[in-house]
Amino acid sequence: MKIQDIIFLIILAVLFYKINPKYFVIAGLVCFALAIPLFYLWIFFTAERLVYYGFAFILSSVLIYLLKSRQS
Repeated sequence: MKIQDIIFLIILAVLFYKINPKYFVIAGLVCFALAIPLFYLWIFFTAERLVYYGFAFILSSVLIYLLKSRQS
């Protein structure tokens, strides 16, 4: 497990503590924005991981929205 994975898990835990889907979307978009320059600089491993993290954040946001809409 690399340091970026540990940072991702810490951020994910903090976001799940707050449970605001908007924060998940923002975190996902930030990951995508950070991945673009890394792909340009041919740093593929880290950029690929950031895309995975961005997808995980966006997916978590969608799942939280769905759970909240079912409860109301």
